[in-house]
Amino acid sequence: MGFIILLTALVVLFFLLMFSVSICNGLVALRNRYKNAFTQIDAQLKHRYALIPNLVETAKSCLEHERAILDDVVAARNTASAASVKAAANPGDATMKELSAAETMLAGTLGRLFAVAEANPDLKGNPVAGRLLEELTLTENRISSAQRAYNDAVMNYNTRREVIPVNFAAAAFRFAPAELFVIEKPDEKQALKVPF
Repeated sequence: MGFIILLTALVVLFFLLMFSVSICNGLVALRNRYKNAFTQIDAQLKHRYALIPNLVETAKSCLEHERAILDDVVAARNTASAASVKAAANPGDATMKELSAAETMLAGTLGRLFAVAEANPDLKGNPVAGRLLEELTLTENRISSAQRAYNDAVMNYNTRREVIPVNFAAAAFRFAPAELFVIEKPDEKQALKVPF
């Protein structure tokens, strides 16, 4: 009788162990998926960071009176680039918040530069500046697409680690929550005004 109880206990323990391993493997796979999705964002951000100095150099001759905007763009680009390096090394909670804030600042300064470029006929007519602005716009679209894929992967990971009984294993094995990547765009926060 004692042998049957011991055997039953061992079988139950074995199945609990296999269930825990399965949960951990699933969380590891989801964590790797969102980290991989971040590499797609990182590649597009690096491409954008490489385009910005070329655009600033091209714009300098046409926008001499707008030097402050160009300096702001360069400073925001350098801040965002440094935050991107930290986030790429470890896309965790604090690094993603820092990167989101830096990218929000960069998006704002780039928006100001685009507005000035649009209003300046010399820069608007410059073929090099035109190609750079077009490439930067395409890169922004690719960043948005990669951002959506990353945030979807983060949502899947966070949802999985928060459901019962996975949340117990996630806490025991220290699977931390992942942070969404959000770039705030000031123009998107304003309500659309429709004239009557």
